[in-house]
Amino acid sequence: MYLARVIGTVVATQKDESLRGVKLLVIQPLDSFQNNMGAPVVAADTIGAGYGELVFCAKSKEGAMPLRDPNAPVDAGIIGIVDSIHNEIKGR
Repeated sequence: MYLARVIGTVVATQKDESLRGVKLLVIQPLDSFQNNMGAPVVAADTIGAGYGELVFCAKSKEGAMPLRDPNAPVDAGIIGIVDSIHNEIKGR
């Protein structure tokens, strides 16, 4: 799992049948201090995340598990909305 922020949406008039009715969002992966890590990715959303929200995601096959068809061609899936993060770094 990893943290990400929703930064956009994807509109696709044609997509795989197993993704019909599935909302696709653009997410920016983050580290635990909410700094950007790597390039944005597209993730399937089954929980109703919105623009600007902090979410946690699953990669690879696990990203498709919440979908009606767990064999859908999905590389990432939003699996939760984060309410808060508490970090404690010793020595800082």
